[in-house]
Amino acid sequence: MIALRVAVVGIGAVGREMVRCLWQSSLPLSDEPLVLARTAREVTIDGKTIQVHEAHPDAFKGMDIVFFAGTEGEKGAARQFARPAIEEGAIVIDNGSDFRMVDGVPLVVPEVNPDDLEVLRGNGTVELPGVGEVPQRYVANPNCSTIQMVVALKPLHDAAKVKRVIASTYQAVSGAGSAAVEELEMQAHRILHGQDPGEFKVHPLQIAFNVLAGANWRFEEAGYTNEEWKMVRETRKIMHEPDLPITVTCVRVPVFTGHAEAIYVELERPLSADEAREILRNAKGIVVIDEPTQLPDGTSYRTYPTPLDAAGKDPVYVGRIRNDPFNPHGLWLWVVADNLRKGAALNAIQIAEEIVRRGIVKA
Repeated sequence: MIALRVAVVGIGAVGREMVRCLWQSSLPLSDEPLVLARTAREVTIDGKTIQVHEAHPDAFKGMDIVFFAGTEGEKGAARQFARPAIEEGAIVIDNGSDFRMVDGVPLVVPEVNPDDLEVLRGNGTVELPGVGEVPQRYVANPNCSTIQMVVALKPLHDAAKVKRVIASTYQAVSGAGSAAVEELEMQAHRILHGQDPGEFKVHPLQIAFNVLAGANWRFEEAGYTNEEWKMVRETRKIMHEPDLPITVTCVRVPVFTGHAEAIYVELERPLSADEAREILRNAKGIVVIDEPTQLPDGTSYRTYPTPLDAAGKDPVYVGRIRNDPFNPHGLWLWVVADNLRKGAALNAIQIAEEIVRRGIVKA
């Protein structure tokens, strides 16, 4: 078996989690991942010192797979380094949003649409805006909130066909990067010590002890934020349902790690809550936490997952599965996942594992 050489570009919150996931993955690595960033330095991950090298076009020689975990846009990793990485023969798996919706670019969640990776075979090319035409060895990793939603929707879609989706998200601050985590820590500390919350640097309003139905996202068409439109457009592309009605409200909450989503699904044929639980229990990548139980005072309720349950874990957790009492085709789900793992780093590593399993990259 030939071992793989892999690189990670970017060493922020997602890049660090990618390194952790690579250490834990089934990929046959030849050596430690090559870690690249804007500046060379040393970082410590879980007590282990990692050498970070300066990213430059010649750094990708001999790489089989390159993960982009850094910034997006004109100065982002994909715009600067997709071409040299691909031209050196590597497959690029990009966590950024620059090219997710480009025709010919596979946008993949392995539990949902792994066959879309077959486009990487052969001698095809793809046009990446701002980069140009390159050999088709580029894969996009979806948005964090999209990933966990489609993992939960796909088994139900296969069983009863999803006709409409209404979702509200409750997204952790780590989705906005390390600076957002530090901002929440700082604000909470100051407020608990009787001080004003201090300067807002990441979010436009106080995030500690607050809920932001706009956060630092950009407002776009019809009053929806870019985060909300990402969920609409990406879900349609991943599920191969270009006209699926989806409407979303994305909310930032004062939680460090773990996105939660309340999802209403309208199905072509009715499914009972018990049927849906069984379908989801048998689905890959999902853990159902939805069991009847009682409080000490005898009050009955059903268990459900929380962001604390998901933090540091791989699965997508689903609970509060219940029918709409006024629509036999309606079903509610509560979906929770670690946004840095399954919502970003882990999904990218799982894409690489699927590429290897299919023999697209031989190891």
